[in-house]
Amino acid sequence: MTDVDTLRISTLAERPALLPRLYEIAETWPAFIPHDPVATAFLGRVAEDFPAHCVVATDGDRVVARGLSVPFDATLDGREEMPDRGWDRVLTWAYRDRRRGLPRTPATAGALEVTVDTGYLRRGLSARLLGALRSAAGQQGHEVLLAPVRPTVKHREPHVPMAEYVRRRRTDGLPTDPWLRVHVRAGGTVGRIAPASMTVSGSLEQWRRWTGLPFDRDGRIVVPGALVPVHCDTAHDHAVYVEPNVWVRHRTVRPDAGAPAPWSARPTRGSVG
Repeated sequence: MTDVDTLRISTLAERPALLPRLYEIAETWPAFIPHDPVATAFLGRVAEDFPAHCVVATDGDRVVARGLSVPFDATLDGREEMPDRGWDRVLTWAYRDRRRGLPRTPATAGALEVTVDTGYLRRGLSARLLGALRSAAGQQGHEVLLAPVRPTVKHREPHVPMAEYVRRRRTDGLPTDPWLRVHVRAGGTVGRIAPASMTVSGSLEQWRRWTGLPFDRDGRIVVPGALVPVHCDTAHDHAVYVEPNVWVRHRTVRPDAGAPAPWSARPTRGSVG
């Protein structure tokens, strides 16, 4: 097993040659997640279009983790800082702002993803990637990093409302969910629920391909990896998954002018998530 102390974290702006290899990671995302239409339209372009906001971890020449974020202006057009549509809204706003060519740096960046190779899980690497995203956002002049968090083990209890799930705490006061716990330990503040953060819809045949389930009855279908049940309508031949996330607010890390970010071009030290 490789010691995480040998890993290096940097922004993609610093190491652009890694861009084509960003998705070589062995991932555990459910097969239906990439079929969110907003993800289909924009996510594959984020690293190329916003390389200074995206980070990558390498073990020698191997890419073992990535973190993606985007800038967006929460003050425009009656927008709100933590929208109900969460992940989808942040990504669409980021590209709308980019298309407009807004001249000023917005106060806010939105974290879209932290993905760790399955062979490097449970070594504290996700916490290091989160810290790197905060530093990268700070280096770009943003004051806040907002994360529409997808709780790690919520899928085990799909019928539990997200608001109830988020209220659960351990005896030490930290969230029971491991990924939410990483965010709070990093100084994040749990905000409101984003009840419709992502939406995936498709025909019943598509859902059968994505999940291996029959999708042959009406109602709520429990799907492995889904945080809430999928709504199935056999008469109209479609099913819809509306995923809730949890907004977490972070202050960014603002390094002194001319000083490198503390994680840049240095090995990372793992911690227990």
